[in-house]
Amino acid sequence: MKRSIVWLASYPKSGNTWMRVFLANYLLNTQKPLSINEVRRIGSGDSMAGAYHAVAGRKLDLNRVALCLQYRHKVLRGIVNNNADINFVKTHNARVTAYEVELIPEKFTRASIYIMRNPLDMVLSYARHYAMSHEEAVERITHPDNANLPTETSVADFLGTWESHVRSWVKYAPWPRLVLRYEDLLDDPETHFAKVLDLIGVPVDQERLRRAIRFSSFDELSKQEEESGFIEKPKESEKFFGKGKKDQWKTDLAPELADIIREKMGETMKRFGYLE
Repeated sequence: MKRSIVWLASYPKSGNTWMRVFLANYLLNTQKPLSINEVRRIGSGDSMAGAYHAVAGRKLDLNRVALCLQYRHKVLRGIVNNNADINFVKTHNARVTAYEVELIPEKFTRASIYIMRNPLDMVLSYARHYAMSHEEAVERITHPDNANLPTETSVADFLGTWESHVRSWVKYAPWPRLVLRYEDLLDDPETHFAKVLDLIGVPVDQERLRRAIRFSSFDELSKQEEESGFIEKPKESEKFFGKGKKDQWKTDLAPELADIIREKMGETMKRFGYLE
């Protein structure tokens, strides 16, 4: 069994899908933008309910979270059993143990790519994505028990606070890791997307790199979603892809809410350049 999983990890609304779209366009070497609904051609997610039903041999009650977790390693084993050198797996789970189950086990892992985003901006996208108020979103991302509850198509995700999530992924791991800031990907995409290719051992062709970056721009993604929809958009969300800009919190987030985030998670924000 190969340790072939390359985790594409992030807190929700931090750039995970953007990264997957870039990788799909680069690795498939497309000459026109790949459909956003074909991104799954280069990987899978770790929360897809269908995989859990399949390995269990029956339809599971997804609300029985501890029971479903007993099948997690079988789901991951099913991914690596294709004997590929690399299997990209999207995850929003923190790198923790839940109900005595290690969510990100070393035995399946080749490498990890973690994308973080300024929580002051991320919380705005989080609120829009889950159709909740800014106040509720701030409460969620600062709560140690924050999670994505099961849906018809996905099992639960264990998130925790933005700060604890970041810390879980940036701490020591016995595999190659790359930690990226969303803002750096915006400011200098050629440098930082190239780091992703280096990590996975793929040669960097500058023309191909620039094309893949262009094909995964937020303007392109928004245009595609408007024209054909996006199968990963939650039912409660009006739109999956937003503006993708930074520092929107300065005009869109109430100062008292920004203060709560800084007060509760300021240490990690400062560590990664989100506090002066």
